[in-house]
Amino acid sequence: MQSNGCLLCKVTFVLVSSTLTHPAFSAFFKPHDPSTWPQPPCKMYYPVDDLYTATCPNIEAHVCGSNGLTYKNECFFCLDQWEFGAYVQFVKYGDCS
Repeated sequence: MQSNGCLLCKVTFVLVSSTLTHPAFSAFFKPHDPSTWPQPPCKMYYPVDDLYTATCPNIEAHVCGSNGLTYKNECFFCLDQWEFGAYVQFVKYGDCS
């Protein structure tokens, strides 16, 4: 025969875990809107002098520029923006489609 103390432990565990489950897993099911993300921090990618050769990481996190090009990541976008100035503006994270 099962004691009431163990039943109380199980009920308490279920109530606590169900309370904590909502905040922990709600981010997984919430739609993410990339248009609300901040613009890339381009100043950190700009070369320190004219002879400096920038090396961007080999990571795919696409950025769409106003010139219609999809850049591999924000580093490549920022270097193009540094080189071409106002002709290349940030549009959104993700592919230009």
